[in-house]
Amino acid sequence: MSQDPIARRKFLRHSLVGAAAVAGTTAACSKPEQEAGPAVHTQKSVTWRLASSFPRGLDTIFGAAEVLAERLEAMSDGKFRIRVYPGGELVPNLQVLDAVQQGTVQVGHTASYYYIGKNPALAFDTCVPFGMTSRQQTAWLTEGGGLDLMRSVFTDFGMTTFPAGNTGAQMGGWFKREISGPGDLQGLKMRIPGLGGQVMSRLGATVQVLGGSDIYPALERGAIDATEWVGPYDDAKLGFHKVAKYYYYPGWWEPGPSLSYLVNLKAWDALPKSFQEMFTAAAAESATVMQARYDHQNPAALAELLKEGVELRQFSDELMAAAQKSSFEMLEEQAVQDATYRKIFDAWSKAREDAYRWLSTAELAYSRFACENL
Repeated sequence: MSQDPIARRKFLRHSLVGAAAVAGTTAACSKPEQEAGPAVHTQKSVTWRLASSFPRGLDTIFGAAEVLAERLEAMSDGKFRIRVYPGGELVPNLQVLDAVQQGTVQVGHTASYYYIGKNPALAFDTCVPFGMTSRQQTAWLTEGGGLDLMRSVFTDFGMTTFPAGNTGAQMGGWFKREISGPGDLQGLKMRIPGLGGQVMSRLGATVQVLGGSDIYPALERGAIDATEWVGPYDDAKLGFHKVAKYYYYPGWWEPGPSLSYLVNLKAWDALPKSFQEMFTAAAAESATVMQARYDHQNPAALAELLKEGVELRQFSDELMAAAQKSSFEMLEEQAVQDATYRKIFDAWSKAREDAYRWLSTAELAYSRFACENL
């Protein structure tokens, strides 16, 4: 072997690279820092499976997961791929969290409030009744410490979470009969998940939780009298207007619901740092795309629904006041029972108060004037 020190270093470096390739390591091979190339070229390929709670036909909400997969593959030069499965294809729509926890899939695309039976605090990862708008929710999660609080809860399930998009303020849903006030909710059979469902139950409704693909048949055959989903674009695709005449607003239980990517912690920790950074960036991009698509598509979709004879109705102030009172009582009752919930609730409450104080200053005044002068 040559005793020349430069030649010796080159020999050792080439030997290390060869050994790493044979071993199939996922870590970047050791190189002098000044000679390090793009990490992706030294990574082993990774393929994950993603289970969504949403059907493929809902191209915007389900499509966020497809954007995630497309961006990851592009950023990693094809070395980090995610196979995306729609709700019900790999696991049932409402069992995505369980599949991630058990390691059946590495990542789930879902709404965390579907799983409040496991931990009531999970609702704050999505939204709570009379909570924050989409921008306020995003600000609290990403800049206000909300995401750290939620991740501390998800750690108990062996996973972490990333924001996966927001629908914006949702509609109040489809009803087969008119709802004038709180009394009309007595005995109403309605599909509505999360804390909104709990409030509706307190107000006298009979609540059911159904996956997206199961709602239309239930509404059509009379198993339910009403349903909420998202907004005009998705609702039209699901055909609710064909079996329910009255379209109510606003969805006070979901003023800004954030979806989530739930990631198995063992799978996450096994990723190279560069792949973790790619996932984080791709998730953020997919979230932005989803919100923008809804904001673009909903106006035209609502106009088409109205052309087809849908009757648009606003919930009465009486119903809204009753729902808000019941919502805040429910949140406070849960906070008394659970210290973790209390910690999250207090932080969320402060963020909500600050956010609405600012919203009521410039933006609300401008929006009111603009809407009154269309």
